[in-house]
Amino acid sequence: MATSHTFSTSSDQPKKILRVGVIGLGEIAQVNHISLLNNLSSHFLTTYLCDPSPLALAHCSKKVAGGVPKTTSNPEELVSSPLVDVILLCNANAFHAPHCILALSHNKSVLCEKPLALNYRDIDAIIAAEEKSQGRVFVGYQRRYAEAFLDAVKEVGGMEKVQYARVRDIIGPNPTFVAQSGTFPQKFADFKKEDTEEMMAKDEEAMKYALEHDYGVKVTAASMDMARLLASLGSHDLSAMRELLGMPTSVLGASLQHHSPIWSVLFQYPSFPCTYESGINNVPIFDAHIEVYSNEKIVRVDYDTPYVKGLPVTMTVRERIDNGEREGDGYQERTVRKTYEDPYMLEFLEFYRVVVEEKEPKTGARDARQEVDLWKMILKAGFPAA
Repeated sequence: MATSHTFSTSSDQPKKILRVGVIGLGEIAQVNHISLLNNLSSHFLTTYLCDPSPLALAHCSKKVAGGVPKTTSNPEELVSSPLVDVILLCNANAFHAPHCILALSHNKSVLCEKPLALNYRDIDAIIAAEEKSQGRVFVGYQRRYAEAFLDAVKEVGGMEKVQYARVRDIIGPNPTFVAQSGTFPQKFADFKKEDTEEMMAKDEEAMKYALEHDYGVKVTAASMDMARLLASLGSHDLSAMRELLGMPTSVLGASLQHHSPIWSVLFQYPSFPCTYESGINNVPIFDAHIEVYSNEKIVRVDYDTPYVKGLPVTMTVRERIDNGEREGDGYQERTVRKTYEDPYMLEFLEFYRVVVEEKEPKTGARDARQEVDLWKMILKAGFPAA
């Protein structure tokens, strides 16, 4: 159970501090998660760190506020510790499923960075483990917790009929944004050879299993690379698309050329099409947005890089209005920025509420299973059958 503390400040202060064990101390942990947990010190306290790199453990231990955390290279040691209430998983994708199941076996809730798993076999194993556990799985689809996105869900829900939608995420090189984030993350290479080999073997096995058994797609270097891209960069966009528009009925076409930096997909919904375009080039901008068209209104959500704090997520509404003399001849455009609070912070606060109030997360394991459905649709449209 979470440790309880008494506060002398205002009554809206939380009455529990959740003790967090962090597994995986790579880029996202150093750029965002450790400092965010420090800033949310009235909600969380980092008590345990786990990573196969001794240098990463030493470096990140110095970044933790509120006391010196215990460290280990053994996930079982961290998860089973009575000093840990909840688990934050931000390690290699290949270990997300086994470590989620490990946390659930100890009745501990886990915030797992996306993707939750790479195939149906592993995600169904997580769902089965969750059904037997007091813990819950919360998947880190942080864009879905942005205030502007939640407002857009309401705006789109009020549309009489959607005519068209576009999902775009074409971004510059991530190291450019990280280098300008002011967080100074470090990369370490003091891994044991067997740890690196295990990670690579697990990743390859999970991806090949997905392509052969789940998607019915021939295993090639191109299909493996695209499957990894959809599970990493693509998860943010496709997850938000699912909440805003629901699941498409089919994929009409997909351009997934090997070694091409940008890919494109055309989804079909029951009454409208939706284009999805994504990729990486060398122009240092973050062109990520979702735009939905109806006959009277166009709603757009714009995201910037989450690695630089304070960059707002905005909603822009363009709509037809009366001009005072002639009905419907006027035009209005409004851009709404409700808050500078970034999606990661809002996501972590919602994770806190899920655990403390014993709520069901909207970005849970069953929701994440639909992500695998989309990957299957896209890959089957873009690659030859097995």
